[in-house]
Amino acid sequence: QVQLVESGGGLVQAGGSLRLSCAASGRSLSTNAMGWFRQAPGKEREFVVVMSWSVGSTYYADSVKGRFTISRDNAANTVYLQMNNLKPEDTAVYYCAARRGAAIYRGSNFYDAWGQGTQVTVSS
Repeated sequence: QVQLVESGGGLVQAGGSLRLSCAASGRSLSTNAMGWFRQAPGKEREFVVVMSWSVGSTYYADSVKGRFTISRDNAANTVYLQMNNLKPEDTAVYYCAARRGAAIYRGSNFYDAWGQGTQVTVSS
């Protein structure tokens, strides 16, 4: 089973940037699909972006398209989420997730490994 550990969250003003990291151990991510999801207080968990590690295809939520970028470091077995031009509505706990196989899905139920989450707070 893969273990995922997120880091990089924090408090930032609107318009600012943060980069989240998700370090994996236990298995190589090279045969996985990865995703970043977020959950704001009182709301359901929603997908932010998903990526097929081996194929490199990505799919972004409309709300973050053009502002967020997912990337990976094969040697470090780590996936990143660069978040630019942050808005107060981006405030949430951000989770990374992994699933075996190259297929990417927006639904969180398709992912079998989750990190503990990292808080992102954007002030107006």
